[in-house]
Amino acid sequence: MKKIILIIIDGLADEPLKELGGGTPLEAAKTPHLDFMAANGINGLVEPFKLPWEEYPTSETAHLGLFGYQKYFLGRGPYEAAGIGLELAEGDVALRANFATIDRHFKIIDRRAGRISETRALIKSLDGIVIDGVKFLVKKSYGHRVVIVLKGKGLSARISDSDPRRVGVHILRIVPLEKSPEAKFTAEVLNKFLNQAHQKLENHPLNEKRRKEGKQPANFLLTRGAGQLKKVPSFKKKYGLKAVCFAGGKLYQGIARILGMTVRKVKGANGFPQTNLEGKIKGAKAALKKFDFVFVHIKAADTLAEDGDFLGKKRFIEKIDKSLKPLLSLKETLVVVTADHATSSKAKKHCLLPVPLLIFGNGKDGVERFSERACQEGRLGKIKGVDLMPKILLRLRKV
Repeated sequence: MKKIILIIIDGLADEPLKELGGGTPLEAAKTPHLDFMAANGINGLVEPFKLPWEEYPTSETAHLGLFGYQKYFLGRGPYEAAGIGLELAEGDVALRANFATIDRHFKIIDRRAGRISETRALIKSLDGIVIDGVKFLVKKSYGHRVVIVLKGKGLSARISDSDPRRVGVHILRIVPLEKSPEAKFTAEVLNKFLNQAHQKLENHPLNEKRRKEGKQPANFLLTRGAGQLKKVPSFKKKYGLKAVCFAGGKLYQGIARILGMTVRKVKGANGFPQTNLEGKIKGAKAALKKFDFVFVHIKAADTLAEDGDFLGKKRFIEKIDKSLKPLLSLKETLVVVTADHATSSKAKKHCLLPVPLLIFGNGKDGVERFSERACQEGRLGKIKGVDLMPKILLRLRKV
């Protein structure tokens, strides 16, 4: 059977920047291997999938769109929970949360509390709290992120977020998104938990230490993405392909697990914390012996853009390119490279721009390099994210 490697470079596309001579970080980067695949492949642009109520594509919904699972969105919480190995029971509600810094007026100073990473002592003080018969599990995801699971009777995921997604504004009070008693109860009990958690965090010894060191205290949990587990057809059943995932981020591991993919972990780091590019590509190439579909997720370009570090993003793209050299000689394999969404280094957030796409291993279309503007001249034109898998499978049949 012919094989597929799908490499999703999170937040790869960007806006043109005057600091880069009017180019994007991808256009400014030296990418001989990506350019070789583009010049010897077929290219296009992808319009990332987003839900009707989303202002910009999110990582979770954009990935589900690329995999063709846009109708099975669970809310981000269950994917994060699955990513860290939490088993959800029927009726549980899972959310993702950031440790954040707020002032005494409950205004947000820093949504990530200085990107705090040593959070286990804080988590220990919150894990296992019981309020109104609901038990709250708080587990570390990575860095400043945690997963919160509510266990109890009469719960609903139809509740709002407490995270307004910007600083300088008040945290949001969680409200029910429907008139059901379950949604009302869940919103009320979660608000109680967040207030109690704030009191514990505000006076926690670790935060007292951070203040003395001139660091932002992690004194609040900003929540979003409430969801509940439901049955989802496996990737193997949907496409007839045995799939494996190489990803460092728990969200992406969780998406893969819920879709029935095997998740392989890669140790070590290269070029950016927790990103072993060579290890991922080496593992992906080796996995072709046992799997039909290999999903490789690379995160850091998105993180760098959200920090406004366009030069760091450019350099990281160059490191990605260097790691891809072993894939150029693969036989009877399609190598697909794209992004889940664009992330603006100027605005420091996701944006609505399309992302570049290349499919290497079956035909060529005259595009000479891999970039946002070059790929728009490719044979594939502009496609919707939800149409990516049909396009890949069509090319696969022609290998």
